[in-house]
Amino acid sequence: MPVARKLPTAIVAGLVAALLITGTSWARTAAFLLDLAGVEDGVRRWIPIPPAPVTWTDVEVPTRHGPIAVRIYEPAAVFRALVVVFPGVHGGGVDAPRLTRLCERLAASGFVVACAPLPDLRVYRITSRSTDMMEDATAWLADSRWARRRRAALVGVSFAGGLALVAAGRETLRARVRAVVSIGGHGDLERTVDFLTSGALPDGTSRTPHDYPLAVIALTLADRLVPPDQEDGFRDIVRLFLDASLDGRAGTPEGQALLAIAADRLAQLPEPAHGLAAAVLARDVRTVGTALRPHVKEFARDPALSPALAPRPLMPVFLLHGTDDNVIPSTETPLTARDLETAGNRRVRWLTTPLLTHAHLMADAEPDAVRQLLHFWHDVQATVQ
Repeated sequence: MPVARKLPTAIVAGLVAALLITGTSWARTAAFLLDLAGVEDGVRRWIPIPPAPVTWTDVEVPTRHGPIAVRIYEPAAVFRALVVVFPGVHGGGVDAPRLTRLCERLAASGFVVACAPLPDLRVYRITSRSTDMMEDATAWLADSRWARRRRAALVGVSFAGGLALVAAGRETLRARVRAVVSIGGHGDLERTVDFLTSGALPDGTSRTPHDYPLAVIALTLADRLVPPDQEDGFRDIVRLFLDASLDGRAGTPEGQALLAIAADRLAQLPEPAHGLAAAVLARDVRTVGTALRPHVKEFARDPALSPALAPRPLMPVFLLHGTDDNVIPSTETPLTARDLETAGNRRVRWLTTPLLTHAHLMADAEPDAVRQLLHFWHDVQATVQ
């Protein structure tokens, strides 16, 4: 939940006053959310819980597919539990600003935080290797000196949220994971891909999907979409597009420069790769979706990528989703909760909220939405610690 602007003071003020009366744990939850939102004055000053000083160190964590660069954040004072954070499909590593903010604020609220960007997701590819590496890294960290009682909590953001549910259901992690938090994640990859390639939602309505995940899937499946001699050129152009789209970079001089390079390379790319790459650059989601549809079934039905096809996790699961998300639609969250409950997990808590977009905290919401998010995250903290 990396993110961004100030929560409305008038809405939060009354809630914070009530929380201070209710107890320290509630005040701690409010402090974390306000710190994450970047609120440093006004209502934040009413909460007598300063962020704990945090130090960090970089380590390499071994996995069956090679090591992962992980940054460990440690609070100076309180140590409650280990939380392993897996960001979604993003070209940044441990230094990505939004990821750094999330992990620092989590650690400042008293958790040891292991920030673990997965190599394939960093190059915009959704692969089963990522789930394996998530499993191995979590097991290693749970057995390390940073974990209490050889257990950790998992936080997965975006597509890593769905992968975290798959990893947590594996035998290796069942005794090592105390809880899973999926923020903006998927529960059924085939259902999610069907939305992305058609705009159709499970309730029969439709909306326009976001261009970013379509480009990611096109890159992941490039070997099925274009001839072998055009694959490298196609991949380069799509990567440039995704790099230009990171963290609001589109529209900036840096983003425009990357798109200009992509346009130059597009001019040299023959058909059929040229047409598909041009549609990606034009953010033409209908054309890209139509091109992907014949090729996505095998990818979407991989049990290593889709929680609906994998053994279900039985530890506490928290599902958080932005109501208006068009990267992974918010319809995934209640359907995933129902699936987990049907499979026997009676410890599932979920929330869709207008305070999130895909995985970014928003500024404005009604008081009830703020209250719901505070209650939800308070339950997360209480369970994880």
